[in-house]
Amino acid sequence: PVSLPFAVGQCGNQVGCRFWDLALREHAAVNKKGIYDEALSSFFRNVDTRSGGDGPDIYKGKICSLKARALLIDMEEGVVNEILQGPLRDVFDSKQLITDVSGSGNNWAVGHMLYGSQYRENIVEKLRKTAEHCDCLQCFFIIHSMGGGTGSGLGTFVLNLLEDEFPEVHRFVTSVYPSGEDDVITSPYNSVLAMKELNEHADCVLPIENESLFHIVNKIHQMISSGKLGSTVKQNSLVTSSAGSAKTAQEKPFDAMNNIVANLLLNLTSSARFEGSLNMDLNEISMNLVPFPRLHYLVSSLTPLYTLADVNVPSRRLDQMFSDAFSRDHQLIQADPKHSLYLACALLVRGNVQVSDLRRNIERLKPSLHFVSWNQEGWKTGLCSVPPVGHSHSLLALANNTCVKPTFIELKDRFMKLYKKKAHLHHYLHIDGMEQSCFSEAISSLSDLIEEYNELDATKGGPRTDPSRLKIAV
Repeated sequence: PVSLPFAVGQCGNQVGCRFWDLALREHAAVNKKGIYDEALSSFFRNVDTRSGGDGPDIYKGKICSLKARALLIDMEEGVVNEILQGPLRDVFDSKQLITDVSGSGNNWAVGHMLYGSQYRENIVEKLRKTAEHCDCLQCFFIIHSMGGGTGSGLGTFVLNLLEDEFPEVHRFVTSVYPSGEDDVITSPYNSVLAMKELNEHADCVLPIENESLFHIVNKIHQMISSGKLGSTVKQNSLVTSSAGSAKTAQEKPFDAMNNIVANLLLNLTSSARFEGSLNMDLNEISMNLVPFPRLHYLVSSLTPLYTLADVNVPSRRLDQMFSDAFSRDHQLIQADPKHSLYLACALLVRGNVQVSDLRRNIERLKPSLHFVSWNQEGWKTGLCSVPPVGHSHSLLALANNTCVKPTFIELKDRFMKLYKKKAHLHHYLHIDGMEQSCFSEAISSLSDLIEEYNELDATKGGPRTDPSRLKIAV
């Protein structure tokens, strides 16, 4: 099964760049013989470049030239040019890039309306070409940010386009949400306008907050500098640093944060790429974790966040990993799932972990978590036998939980502060196709979403009634 990523905007492409770099490093660690295998084929094509240009695909045998299955889109060419001049330049070619020079000026309408109509045919053509190379297209990934103009505007335009062109292929979106102190004044407008599109056209959204990433990076730095990690842990955190990967240039301030998101995507797709006793298809995530179509926002947490040195893991530390996954320090969004209501939860485990370890920990954690009355057994589990590089095991937890509601309420409040004053509206309204009704529809879409979470929250703490079972006569 093939997943086709779309990186849109500056943030999306920076995260994408870290993702492909880390994916190559992960495959290199496992694939010692340099043979093009099924694991590689999920994100990379093997191309014979001798015949000039992008030659025919080679499905078996030695790796010739790997090309990422992906489209990189940005209306400023800076980040994409950096990728083309960096260590990953051979993994992409011009057929996979769509760039402009002027950017979207932090304006959703410019990205969505202006560039959307301008680049529609170009995007569709490149999308079809890329999809033709995929034997079994399982899902699309969009990586973008909500606060800027291209990521939010063109990112959600691409989402709609994917639904039009390939309605049966699942659409996963990784959305980076701005923090309250964001330096883009118009980010609440962009985020709320984008939210309406995510509500209507995405199958699964993994919201990630800049603030949470920042806290994780700071916490790791503090632990390392205070020497608290002890002898069982190596100094370098593989989750936030790019040590050992193709990057040699000076790390940029956001690299550590982008690396966390890239690791989330690596863990999310590990079952599609490697063997395991309990493989989890990406489509199974939305099938099992999204009981109501609009409530498709999943809280993700990642553990461990630093590199473990010893490989023989005592079960106590394995259990600690499961506990960590349900603690706020490991979450990629500022939220509190433990005190909110779970609709469903998925655990994607990598490394030397047994099904019995999974069951034991679910039974141990279950009493402290509130699940909706009609889905008390709402756990989905995946076991992939190949651990991430530098770890003996890792865990990604995905929770469909009402705790995302405060994030959306805060976003709504920031939007209303601007909108009540009609501040900056004229920048949007002079774009063709953009009307004030777009704002009122977007905010009512967000209010409806919050209300749906409120209704679920109101059921929390009700009596846990187990359905009556048939009595078996002995």
